[in-house]
Amino acid sequence: MGVRLPRWVWIGAGALASVAGMVNVVGFLGFEHQAVTHLTGTTSLLGAAITHGDARAVWHLLGITAAFMIGAALSGVIVQDSALRLGRRYGVTLALESLLLFAAIPLFKQQQIFGALLAAMACGLQNAMATTYSGAVVRTTHLSGMFTDLGIGLGHALRGMPLPKRRLMLSALIIAGFLAGGVAGAWLFRRLGYDALLVPATLTGLVGFGYAGYRQWRSMRQDIGA
Repeated sequence: MGVRLPRWVWIGAGALASVAGMVNVVGFLGFEHQAVTHLTGTTSLLGAAITHGDARAVWHLLGITAAFMIGAALSGVIVQDSALRLGRRYGVTLALESLLLFAAIPLFKQQQIFGALLAAMACGLQNAMATTYSGAVVRTTHLSGMFTDLGIGLGHALRGMPLPKRRLMLSALIIAGFLAGGVAGAWLFRRLGYDALLVPATLTGLVGFGYAGYRQWRSMRQDIGA
């Protein structure tokens, strides 16, 4: 049985995946060449750094890991839910993500690791905010799960089994959004340097403050109606 997803979930998943793609490619192209939207490669690099006795790299990679987890923890404190639903405090989370990305830009320009830490924290916020909707996994800052779902779907198709088409379409949308964000981010980085982060920072800020305003307006209407 397919998962029924409202339009706002599709739009939000694609847009947030694009934001993550932009942020991550700037991290890769920057002075540390460090991924900031997921921790799989970071953990592998941490293992290698420990083996080689590279204390500086160990502390930097531990910092990225801790920053991402702190961002996820903040999202848990703010949203307080594991499933996507309108009315939750997503606007506050997105606004905070925006502020973290804006703050990361001057630190990146000064080639300080704190720029990457703030960007990783922003991505941890985003990834924890978008978790599940009606059983469909909605992870917007990394793609392993999305490619896994597509691979499972391919296997089911080869066996003639029924496919969760909407779930597979959502996975494909997130992959496409992340890739498009990476292309756009690389193009912007070539022309603007770290100011390329102004685009995802502005987008998340506009959506975040806009959603927070909508949530407040909706609450006021309900109070008046009551």
